[in-house]
Amino acid sequence: MAWALKLPLSDEVIESGLVQDFDASLSGIGQELGAGAYSMSDVLALPIFKQEESNLPPDTDKILPFQYVLCAATSPAVKLHDETLTYLNQGQSYEIIMLDNRKIGELPEISGKMVKSIIRVVFHDRRLQYTEHQQLEGWRWNRPGDRILDLDIPMSVGIIDPRANPTQLNTVEFLWEPSKRTSVFIQVHCISTEFTMRKHGGEKGVPFRIQIDTFKENESSEYTEHLHSASCQVKVFKPKGADRKQKTDREKMEKRAPQEKEKYQPSYETTILTECSPWPEVAYVNNSPSPGFNSTQNSFSVSEGNGSPNHQPEPVVQVVDNLLPAATPQDAQQWLLRNRFSPFSRLFTNFSGADLLKLTREDVIQICGPADGIRLFNALKGRVVRPRLTIYVCQESQQASDQQTKHENGDAANSTFFIYHAIYLEELTTTELTEKIAQLFNISPRQINQIFKQGPTGIHVLVSDEMIQNFQDEGCFVLDTMKDDSNDGYHIILK
Repeated sequence: MAWALKLPLSDEVIESGLVQDFDASLSGIGQELGAGAYSMSDVLALPIFKQEESNLPPDTDKILPFQYVLCAATSPAVKLHDETLTYLNQGQSYEIIMLDNRKIGELPEISGKMVKSIIRVVFHDRRLQYTEHQQLEGWRWNRPGDRILDLDIPMSVGIIDPRANPTQLNTVEFLWEPSKRTSVFIQVHCISTEFTMRKHGGEKGVPFRIQIDTFKENESSEYTEHLHSASCQVKVFKPKGADRKQKTDREKMEKRAPQEKEKYQPSYETTILTECSPWPEVAYVNNSPSPGFNSTQNSFSVSEGNGSPNHQPEPVVQVVDNLLPAATPQDAQQWLLRNRFSPFSRLFTNFSGADLLKLTREDVIQICGPADGIRLFNALKGRVVRPRLTIYVCQESQQASDQQTKHENGDAANSTFFIYHAIYLEELTTTELTEKIAQLFNISPRQINQIFKQGPTGIHVLVSDEMIQNFQDEGCFVLDTMKDDSNDGYHIILK
């Protein structure tokens, strides 16, 4: 056969070839694929597989419109044909230079205009990509009030309208003009070992990806038309940890034989992000305006009865929407949505009413953060806002009739009692007091012309806003009505 006619090879050449073939056959072993647990069509659609397409030989005629350079050194302990790996320190500001690589006349529609870039910190490992939401929510639980990714705005140059969505901790975005010098400084606050299963201590941290997706404006003035995406692989260490890891890798490489060193990439001073597919969830993330960017999730009026134009005015006595212990997880989800806790509905997907009511104040604050945590805890416990002023009133006609009845029946004076009604005031104005008294008498507020307070020597003092503000809390008044002869109205006298 033809292969038997080849010239004899030396033992060294044969052994070298076998070693190379064996090394190639083992590439990728050790990664936790978990193929049996997933649909292969879903696995192949994951971002990491799309990014592997960029490892193919590039088209020499293709010049990318943009280039992003992360100003952090790559590791020297990366093999020649593997993707670069960059070490970052937690919380340290790192510059990303945004470069315009367009040829003359290319993409003229964005010349002199803004483009929008979204930066994300996402998982490199495909297993973690499947459980990304659960992983990020777990991180939020352990680090309430913190973000995974932040912009260092004072150090950044050329960026406009920077935004950080409070519900997307790993995402930031901004506008920039390609023709002008632009660099953005980012800070990554999570470390790689926070997403590692704890077993024996000293576990290796998981790698992340820093991905940038850039969009141009469409006819509706929304930045939805994709232009370019690129990413790089990073690991994040505690402060100064990245410097120590870089030094360790460099020392290991110096100890290797010259033949071994040739199999590894040199360490570069900066990291160039390589082209990749756009992040799959970008379709709903980048639409402007994003929820929570221009206004926080808690930007609601304190007095809910006044509401927005689309909100039906509520009666003075509001129906309390208390969560009951018997509520199912589905009922609990509806309650969260009705009470404006939709950002946390996925966190409490499997919580019944009893589960939510068992949470302590500290638990809720740790899960949702201080502002929303206190609001949720108060809602769960059915707490209402205490009125600014409470007064008790009794009709004089009723009091007189009760006294007459008691006297005729020969009852003792100390056994008499009178029925008072509570009036709760929030605004402390005569208008509000008039409306509350009208409700008590089941008449229209227009029928009450004036309200007087009986003063010294029986004089009648006109009640003003300032007088109401100086009423004693939980004060008692007897109401007397006096017909106004000029019209069908009444005068109210407080005694």
